Amino acid sequence: MEPFKLVRAQNNATAIAAASSKDTKFIAGGTNIIDLMKLYIETPKQLVDITGLNLNQIETQADGSIKIGALVKNSTLAYHPTIAKQFPVLSEALLSGASAQLRNMASVGGNLLQRPRCYYFYDTAFPCNKREPGTGCSAIPGYNRNHAVLGTTENCIATHPSDMCVAMAALGATIQVQAAKGVRSIAFNDFYIIPGKTPQYETILRPGELITSVTIPALPFAAKSHYLKVRDRASYEFALTSAAVALDVSNGKINNSRIALGGVATKPWRSLAAEKVLNGATANAPTFKAAADAAMADAKPHKYNAFKIELAKRTIVRALETVGGMV
Repeated sequence: MEPFKLVRAQNNATAIAAASSKDTKFIAGGTNIIDLMKLYIETPKQLVDITGLNLNQIETQADGSIKIGALVKNSTLAYHPTIAKQFPVLSEALLSGASAQLRNMASVGGNLLQRPRCYYFYDTAFPCNKREPGTGCSAIPGYNRNHAVLGTTENCIATHPSDMCVAMAALGATIQVQAAKGVRSIAFNDFYIIPGKTPQYETILRPGELITSVTIPALPFAAKSHYLKVRDRASYEFALTSAAVALDVSNGKINNSRIALGGVATKPWRSLAAEKVLNGATANAPTFKAAADAAMADAKPHKYNAFKIELAKRTIVRALETVGGMV
């Protein structure tokens, strides 16, 4: 780990001002950035500790939406009674991630900014476009069993690692950020970048911008939602495939739906194609299979991860059957 300066911010303004310095990163729980610093993947000259900021509330707004502070711990959010009741898909996603100890430290804002867990990204002995743009992607010709089949490019096929973010993508969350020039809200699906010409960036967050909160819109039918994660072992493991689903069904007809996928894409992957198949259709096995086929229609497998396409389809169908009352 390289030497660095630690600054403890007292409020949002001082945090943002400190982060305007070159080679500066924010730190909250530190469950990702510290690992990256130990491996010399991240080498900030300065860390701004934001744990003292007033960003740890979970509040129900007048319009029924839920505002979640960026410093809310993953475990706090997962066990919050409103979240568990109104958005079980989010609670389930959080509880399927990492370990209890990590969930007690990890923050919502930090979860949003997790770097890929690609083994070539983490091993500086291998070329990686995310670490050093232009050097190549070692995963494409290498062992790519855990890598993405959606949203990939010739520059990167690393999967996005977060479970929480898959649920938030399905729920249509909005991210609030603050900078010296003001605040802005970013639709969840617009926040993440497919690795094109700048694979070193995963989000549209600008230097010095501080994530302050995430808002989940009022979505009554999300009370009937589910997160299904398929992985190599039962705990403390990243997804091979996952599906966050919600259905609004009445008299056997699907009035509205939400589907997002994890473990298979370079970003939290909301599938509008699958939702289009579901909306207005009969809630039955053929519909669910058609939706799964639509979700994976653009998948591009590599040598070792072609199995993910069929596995993802089955994950989607199983999750839909669970929510649709067929399991």
